[in-house]
Formats: sequence, C-alpha cells, structure tokens
Amino acid sequence: MASTTQFLISLPPKPPYLLSYSSPSKPRFINITCCLSIQQARNDQTTSSGSNALNGLRVAFAAGGTGGHIYPAVAIADELKLVNPTSEILFLGRPNSMESTAIPSAHFEFKSIPAVKLVRPFFSLRNLLLPYFLIKSITKCFTLLSKFEPHLVVGTGGYVSFPVCLAALLKGIKVVIQEQNSVPGIANRFLSLFADLVFVAFNSTVQSFPRKEKCVVCGNPVRLSLKNSVSKAVSRLHFFPWLEKMEGSSEEIKVILVLGGSLGANAVNIALLNVYSQLLLEHENWFIIWQTGVESFNEMESLVRSHPRLLLAPFLHSMNMAYAAADLVVSRAGAMTCSEILATGKPSILLEYTRIRRDLAHKCHTDM
Repeated sequence: MASTTQFLISLPPKPPYLLSYSSPSKPRFINITCCLSIQQARNDQTTSSGSNALNGLRVAFAAGGTGGHIYPAVAIADELKLVNPTSEILFLGRPNSMESTAIPSAHFEFKSIPAVKLVRPFFSLRNLLLPYFLIKSITKCFTLLSKFEPHLVVGTGGYVSFPVCLAALLKGIKVVIQEQNSVPGIANRFLSLFADLVFVAFNSTVQSFPRKEKCVVCGNPVRLSLKNSVSKAVSRLHFFPWLEKMEGSSEEIKVILVLGGSLGANAVNIALLNVYSQLLLEHENWFIIWQTGVESFNEMESLVRSHPRLLLAPFLHSMNMAYAAADLVVSRAGAMTCSEILATGKPSILLEYTRIRRDLAHKCHTDM
C-alpha cells in the first residue's frame, strides 16, 4: 500500500538517526510517502492499475479508552476512505464505552471485544486474573479478524489495542501502530517490537522505542471533519439556538470552549466551576461551551447552575462546530488536542497535565 499525505509541520532539530532529515527555520509543507507491501488475495485484485491499486483493501483498527486513542484512528480511516471509497474499515473496542458510541457516529463499523485492563501498580491483586482475560480477549479478536480478513491492523495505543494486535500477529497479519504522545504507553512500547512500522508525532518519541529503524515521524493525524469549513455563525446556532432571536451585533459575542478531556480532567473542571458564574455575570456577551468529560459530567451537572449562556456536555461529538464557534480554547495540553488546535488555528490556553496533577496534589496536601 502506498499513500501520500500532506502535512503542515514545524520541523525540530535534526536527530542523529534521521540522516536525510532537514530542519528549515519556517514551517513548510512536506510530502510523506510511506510504502508497506500488502499481499492481497487473487479475488481482491482488480484489472485496473494505478489509482485502483487499493480496491478491496480491508483495514482493522484497534482503538479505545480515550479520545486521544480513538480519534487518530478515525482520522486515518477517514483518509483511507477518501483515497479509496471501496476500502473496508472495521473498528474493535470495548462494549458500552466511548468508542462504542464515537465510532458508529463517525459512520464506521464497530465490533466489541472483552476489555483487558492492566491495573497499576503491576503487582496488584486485581491483575491476578489478567492472563485469563487476555487469552479470552485474544480469542475473540482472533475470531473477528478471521471473519473480516484484514490486510492490515492499525493500533493507536491503549490497552484496547493490545489483544487486537497480538491476535493479528498470531494470524500473520501486518501490524502498524501510531503513537500520539511524546512518551509511548506500555502497549505501544511492547507492540513496537513486532509491528511492521511505528508512526510517531515527534522526533523525540523515536528514542523511546527500542527499534528506531521502524519509526516514521509524520505528526498526528487530524479528523477530516475538522478540516471541513463551518461558519462561526452556524456553529454558534448549533449550540445556542436562541441566538437567532437575539438583538444586536453577533460580532460582539465571545465564545470560550473549555475541554476537560474525553474522560474528564478534574483540575480543569474544578477551576472553571469556581469562576464560571462570575465570568458570565461580569461579561454579558460571553458564552461558554464546557466539555466536562464522561466520568465527571454527573458531578459537574449537580454542582453547576443552569445558565442560558452556558452549555454543559459530557462529550462533544461535533468538535468541528465547537472549534468553529470558539474564540478561545481552554484545555488540558493533550497531544491530540494540541494537534487539533494547531489545525484549526484557534487561540488557546493550555494546561500542562503533569503540572495539573502536581498542583492538585499540593492543594490536597495543604487542605489536609
């Protein structure tokens, strides 16, 4: 399979293991071409050549847990369907989870597999049954992959991808993984030993993988929906329909988009909880779209007073409209969030995750 994708990136200093890598002083467009040989069955071959080379391509994705793992996979699947609409896509993830709702809403097929979660610390008693659940999950993945018969399996990290990629390796299916963060997690670090290619977002990430020759530095993929142009006026009406009847100029309105993470960043939510009422009281033209995260929504909903200029949601599926409506984004500095903010060109206030945890721990210590 050969594909060419165009990225707008700022290239960091040249690392010693990338000899052909150049570092210009300004951002520029570069073409990244990556070829991975995929042997298709004879009944998948087409008589056409050139642009029809990918006809009949089947790709399975292992993605789940958080939006940071789910949406890179969705972005890659979007591009595959854009390059060749006949490509078949299958997502594997946990039942009753974020991916079980996010993937169907992105119009891709989804199949559930048993969850296998590693509890930390590793020697916890809760991990005693881990081998049993892992074997059970791998068996289910093996069955699903046998029915779908993918030519390629793409893992985007998290414990959901682990049994899927292991089952693919046992079946002899080519596996590639994509790492969004500067430091890879346990699943991607282990799977990189057996994967055919490892796609990473940052040069520094290559140093975290034992087999550096497999790594391809190409940035983070961004969902196709975020690239589609949506007007600010239409997007704001999507979240605040009553604005259509509002008198005065809509240009005076300022919308703040607050992202508490897909699961919920407590420090971000607590900080906004303490100031949202005062902000809306002092600024009559300010509006807030607040994504609390799925796990924090019920608590925040019980503490936040209803306000016509405040929209509270556990998770925003229409992120393209949320970004288009916003004048400012306040968010935890997750890798995928930073990539999406860069792609949409929005002003932002980013909170470092490690600092959030440190400050929150300090506050808890001083309050005790």
